[in-house]
Amino acid sequence: MRILVTGGAGFIGTNFVYYLLRRHPEDQVAVLDALTYAGNLENLKVLEGHARFKFFKGDVNDRELVHGLVGQVDAVVHFAAESHVDRSIQNAADFVKTNVLGTQVLLDACRASGNVRFHHVSTDEVFGSLGAHGAFDENSPYDPRSPYSASKAGADHLVRAAWHTHGLPITISNCSNNYGPYQFPEKVLPLFITNLLENKKVPLYGDGLNVRDWLYVEDHCRGIDAVLREGIYGETYLFGGRCERTNLELTEIVLFEMGFGRDMIQPVMDRPGHDRRYAIDCTKTEQALGWHPETPLMEGLRKTIAWYKTNQEWWQRIKSGAYRDYYEKQYGGREIKSQ
Repeated sequence: MRILVTGGAGFIGTNFVYYLLRRHPEDQVAVLDALTYAGNLENLKVLEGHARFKFFKGDVNDRELVHGLVGQVDAVVHFAAESHVDRSIQNAADFVKTNVLGTQVLLDACRASGNVRFHHVSTDEVFGSLGAHGAFDENSPYDPRSPYSASKAGADHLVRAAWHTHGLPITISNCSNNYGPYQFPEKVLPLFITNLLENKKVPLYGDGLNVRDWLYVEDHCRGIDAVLREGIYGETYLFGGRCERTNLELTEIVLFEMGFGRDMIQPVMDRPGHDRRYAIDCTKTEQALGWHPETPLMEGLRKTIAWYKTNQEWWQRIKSGAYRDYYEKQYGGREIKSQ
């Protein structure tokens, strides 16, 4: 299969590219990424010259580029998105441009190229906030609470509309919080891990009792791959880790694993509109695809901590802003096309 992965230099996209190339020796993978703040070409540097891999620097809103690339593939897996809630609160326009308008450009290209298979990767945040009980499933009503989740909800609706209106062969997946290698160090786990590696305190929002479900990124990649190859067109699949923890509990686990105490917690003012709890019921996905989360939280956290310990130059360059200088020096600001 020839697959275009948008946002393939980001956290989940990078892991998915490696998973495809490792798991499916017949696949050819192309990545389209704009290399904005969270896209890091260094993630994929070991693939330079790989016979089954190509990289294209560009924006999903570049209609000419997108149509040209989509016309050469059998399927599109769409990760490209602005994804940080705090950034969306400060500047919602970029989220609408990339997450909503960019998704529509891709859908138009898939239709124009003869109904290319399209899988859209979304988030559990589109469903809003849960109370103390229950879980999101495929029939949960949408109730986004931040500009980020609203933009992802808009994209979901456009993808679903392309199926109902035009018969485009689409699937959608919504996932819980991912963690693992290559995650940009402004997200909670890599931020906490890298801060502790620098002997800095970790900033914990509010009372720390917001609840999230945690899914190791490779488990998520297996799920997306299963949907791509076995999913029913027009259907939505949910991926969760069946692993709910409060932010405080998660923080205490990380502190313990890294040899620190609670004195390293720095309470900070809560995020505006901070959803209290997310949880996912992935029963349909488990039954339909035979998928289930395989990585226990403690195993996944230890793998993640070990990765950040081993790859300190990677995250130090990002935290210092030096990774921009790295790109300029290596590529001189040119459009990048790795054949």
